[in-house]
Amino acid sequence: MTGHEWVVEAHGCDPVRLASLPALQALVDTMVAELALHPVAPAQWHRFPAPGGITGMLLLAESHLTVHTFPEHGSLCLNLFCCTPRAAWPFAPRLAALVGATDVRLRELVRDYAPGDEARRDGAPRPDAVPA
Repeated sequence: MTGHEWVVEAHGCDPVRLASLPALQALVDTMVAELALHPVAPAQWHRFPAPGGITGMLLLAESHLTVHTFPEHGSLCLNLFCCTPRAAWPFAPRLAALVGATDVRLRELVRDYAPGDEARRDGAPRPDAVPA
């Protein structure tokens, strides 16, 4: 069994939206709705003194969603980990619409939970596997 983790850096964002708690709450709410995620508690937010940004975390039944903004740099870092496989969210167009991002860099990680998960996923032996 595997999960998926998306690590996102978004640049060229609107500094006003990056410093706006309602804008970031809307981003998180949109992701929850569009990805059918299941929060287990309300999101937690921390606002840093200006010109700093906002950090938020949402604990999910699937795992977690975190966001860190840097208005002084026009950037946002986002991390979504889902413990079950799912389709990726359209990060670039949605972040462009929600925070004004002009450059979105995305890394997707497949998280293996048990020895042999990688072999089951692609049919090849794990590089660190010891022959039986």
